Amino acid sequence: MSRYDSMDDKLAEFAGLLRGNGVRVSIAETLDALRAAEVTGLAGREAFRAALRATMIKRSAELPVFEELFEVYFSGLGEVIKQASDAVQNALSMSDKEFQKFLEDIEKMLKREGKDLSELSRNLIQNNSGELERMIREAARSVALEGIERPIEENYFTRALARQLGLEQVEAEINELRERLEKMNLDSAFKERLDEYLERRFRALDAIIRRYVKMEREKRDLKQRENERLNQLGEKSFLYLSEEEVRKMNEAVTRLAQRLKNAITVRRKRAKRGRFDIKRTLRQNLDCGGVPFKLRFEKRKREKPQVVILCDVSDSVRNASRFMLQFVHSLQDLYSRVRSFVFVSEIGEVTEHFRNHDAKEALDAALNGNVINVYEHSNFGAAFRGFVGDHLGSVNKRTTVIVLGDARNNYNLPHDWCLRDIKGRAKRIIWLNPESRTTWGFGDSEMDVYSRHCDVVEECRNLNQLYRVVDKLSAG
Repeated sequence: MSRYDSMDDKLAEFAGLLRGNGVRVSIAETLDALRAAEVTGLAGREAFRAALRATMIKRSAELPVFEELFEVYFSGLGEVIKQASDAVQNALSMSDKEFQKFLEDIEKMLKREGKDLSELSRNLIQNNSGELERMIREAARSVALEGIERPIEENYFTRALARQLGLEQVEAEINELRERLEKMNLDSAFKERLDEYLERRFRALDAIIRRYVKMEREKRDLKQRENERLNQLGEKSFLYLSEEEVRKMNEAVTRLAQRLKNAITVRRKRAKRGRFDIKRTLRQNLDCGGVPFKLRFEKRKREKPQVVILCDVSDSVRNASRFMLQFVHSLQDLYSRVRSFVFVSEIGEVTEHFRNHDAKEALDAALNGNVINVYEHSNFGAAFRGFVGDHLGSVNKRTTVIVLGDARNNYNLPHDWCLRDIKGRAKRIIWLNPESRTTWGFGDSEMDVYSRHCDVVEECRNLNQLYRVVDKLSAG
């Protein structure tokens, strides 16, 4: 195996590790990273790190994940093997030049006395770090080491990896070689030093295996910690996010949207062929004596849903509206059409902003007063009247209308007849309220009035609740 073949495997595995921890890395970016690595080489660690960072990372928020995974992975097995070799050299009190000469003498001795040694024993004794790493990685794949998740599994995988490598055979071969040293025509000082070297090298291999298993488990821990961080952030109320949490939430929305998109795509592919049709199957198999060799399924025509979003962007719920718009537009290719409107008192459409700009620019335009006056007092009734007067034609029997708002109308007329008219044309109306249910209908809240015309009314105070709502929406 060439150095670059090995690098191909390493970078492909590292890209997979990044993707598993929420960093989006395409095949093209992985190829760019490989070409950059060929230029920098592995000797200059910081240049190599910078090359991978420049080709694989697109967003500053992904840098901490990259840095942590780079340290775990590229300070990984190769570095552990090197440290073990250095430890043996230091224990023998040899300089680099002396150690190199010692290894050359060992190689000459093995050509005469080590013909029966296994490949692993020979690579271990000759300090062939590259081949040693390759053999350990191959054995790790054979025992599915990537499946390790908990600290309690470390002992099991350590034993499995040792068995796969044939550690007992290596120990027996090294012990036999040490016994034969006395009969060899070698310098006594060299014999003594070689005997100590063989003992230390075997102990080093055992330590390498244990450390490698521990490191692989720590990689899984990174992914688990990232999922826990997302879950904790997902439970935080939209109403109480700090500026730093808003920034982190933007990244979390993107990752959760991608996760949901993948799940929905798989679900739709499985559902595409429809349910098993027993009558057609029996008819098609009459010539086979009724044995169902040819299965038939109901033909199912599934149309992608249409979505119209009405988002309250007043100060009290602006964060919730931001993430709702970002979430739905991250998934817009799952729908046949998405139209988005924002309101405080007047209502304005922001669909084109999301179609022609990236998410950040579109959200800024929607929330910063470029489309409507965001500094007015909330007036849901006026906004709904504006929508019915100007945009009711955008709603049909395939349209799901989503309203996100707290329904606090500042004691203005609710004009709930507008929702009644929208419901008469729509497939369904879903209202998401970022306030606690216990506050609905109190004070200037018109939630009890508006909810009469909605098919679904949900509390939507955090990202996890939003995720579940959009999941249900996409299902049908």
